[in-house]
Amino acid sequence: MSIDWNTAFAPRMRQAKGSAIRELLKLLDEPGIISFAGGIPDPALFPRAEIAKAAQRILGDPALAAIALQYAPSEGYGPLRRFIAGEMTERGVACGTDNILITSGSQQALDFIGRLFLAPGDAVLVVRPTYLGALQAFSAHQPTYELLPAPGSNRTAESCGTGGRRAKFAYVIADFQNPTGESLSLGERHDLVARAAALGLPLVEDAAYDRLRYDGEALPSLAALECTRAGGIDSGAVLSCGTFSKTIAPALRIGWIAAPRPVIEKLVLIKQASDLHISTLDQMVLHEVAAAIGPDHLPRIRGTYRARRDAMLGALAAFFPAAARWTRPEGGMFIWATLPAQLDAEALLRRSLGEAQVAFVPGATFHADGSGRNTLRLNFSLNPEAVAIEGIRRLGGVLHRALAA
Repeated sequence: MSIDWNTAFAPRMRQAKGSAIRELLKLLDEPGIISFAGGIPDPALFPRAEIAKAAQRILGDPALAAIALQYAPSEGYGPLRRFIAGEMTERGVACGTDNILITSGSQQALDFIGRLFLAPGDAVLVVRPTYLGALQAFSAHQPTYELLPAPGSNRTAESCGTGGRRAKFAYVIADFQNPTGESLSLGERHDLVARAAALGLPLVEDAAYDRLRYDGEALPSLAALECTRAGGIDSGAVLSCGTFSKTIAPALRIGWIAAPRPVIEKLVLIKQASDLHISTLDQMVLHEVAAAIGPDHLPRIRGTYRARRDAMLGALAAFFPAAARWTRPEGGMFIWATLPAQLDAEALLRRSLGEAQVAFVPGATFHADGSGRNTLRLNFSLNPEAVAIEGIRRLGGVLHRALAA
């Protein structure tokens, strides 16, 4: 008797869908494709020599190699946790090692937070659009998604739940949001922290892009503002998710959660049940590289991506239809374009791949309700300026033809 696998799966998995972005990343290997799809850092900026040197030193030392290749605490490698706690403290989030859990990138942090807080039918507050990976992580627990009330709104988190239940947490990217590239102003940050505190609402801050600022002055994170308001991380209600994927190398898969100790203690239990711990070798290598990397590393990344952003913005102005609109981010990796309402970005993607060999991510995938069909996300970090300009020129041609049809 054959098994009907679909009925054997848990109900929550029968509706699970793959990531449109992960599928589009497969196009990177196809010749001739110009891809603006993934949030991909430029591999030429990875500190390859420093990573190789650190790995060789660790594995060449019998005592260090014994630690690197052995089972380890689920919380993470102690020196790396202390390093992250020190970095967070310097940036206004005073915390200790016990406030840090090392995760497999910040994506695992979001997955664990969903597991910890959400039951079927619970409400999560998000902006629209929001990061697809967060929607995927949270949706496994069958929540509902409600719009995060705007500053000054009379609508509060208490009115956003279903069945009389209030929202469990709000998910926010304060700096250079994925997918729009937009950031919260200082006033919006203060307002959000104050309203969440008044309601006892946890805030999940995704800080994956906060080191990638190209213009303007850095603003305090939600976690920093909450630490100031509450008198410390353990008295506050912000869970900060960070990653080294954008500034060192994504393949090491090192991220973290900084949160009050009672939250970390529960998350460690989830970590133990999930994968025991992150590769200790990877954590040790990452720690050595992060602690020893030269002062020109981040400026080099920022300078490269700033030039690519500016090139893409210039190309959009030159080649996109006048009826299109787009964001002008001060940092991060993305530009968000809004097309005339009659255009469907998914249909446009098929046409763009066929006619111009240009890939992007249709905007609807970033909306929990499937709206935003006339929007799209463009990544500017991967391609050199000349390639980006050519890709936007080709995509602009497809748009003009679609509007003329």
